[in-house]
Amino acid sequence: MATGRLVEVYLDLLSQPCRAVHILLTCTKIPHRVPSLVCAGEHRTLDFTKLNPMQKVPVMVDDGFVLTESDAILKYLATKYDVPEHWYPRQPERRARVDEYTAWHHTNTRPHAAKVFILEVRSQNPDFSGSLVDEARLNRALSDLDDTLDKLESMFLRRQPFLCGDDITVADLLAACELTQPLGGGRDVLKERPQLQRWRSRVQSAVGEAFDKAHGVLYHIKETQQKCKNLY
Repeated sequence: MATGRLVEVYLDLLSQPCRAVHILLTCTKIPHRVPSLVCAGEHRTLDFTKLNPMQKVPVMVDDGFVLTESDAILKYLATKYDVPEHWYPRQPERRARVDEYTAWHHTNTRPHAAKVFILEVRSQNPDFSGSLVDEARLNRALSDLDDTLDKLESMFLRRQPFLCGDDITVADLLAACELTQPLGGGRDVLKERPQLQRWRSRVQSAVGEAFDKAHGVLYHIKETQQKCKNLY
């Protein structure tokens, strides 16, 4: 049961897991506030390190209870607050399906989609490293991601509308935010995947404007990258 206090969340919306938390909070209208959007370097300050010694976002503070890791935060919020059950089902088998995906997510969807983004955007942007993209590494990363997308279709999505069943869950938020990340470099990794494209559209429809609101900073990077490419 909710307390009357506002949940505090520390976010950087360039971070895929932070966007997933942001979307859930927005969609479910859980009373919350964002003390500040964590920008470059702020996560290394003494005050932030007291909240999370790992110096990473997201971080949630709920009436003095501090929680890190997006997976744990999403499930905590869906369990404690009065939100529709489909986000994190109470029925054991259905909940286990969500847990199954989120456990798999952290060594598959997350690192493989993120690596494509890092290689294509961070390596070309002078605000990051400023070095040229390594084509061999990028091709390997795309191959790894392609294998992950195959498994998403065959193991999780199959013939159902969402990754864990007939309705959207926190698993879909985590996956959709990760697979949108490469758009920052102008690459739609689902372009040749009509089944996953339809899934992504269902996720976006289910959460409405919360999706684009959370991804605004990524869309801005995409536009900036495209303008730079057009100069050459």
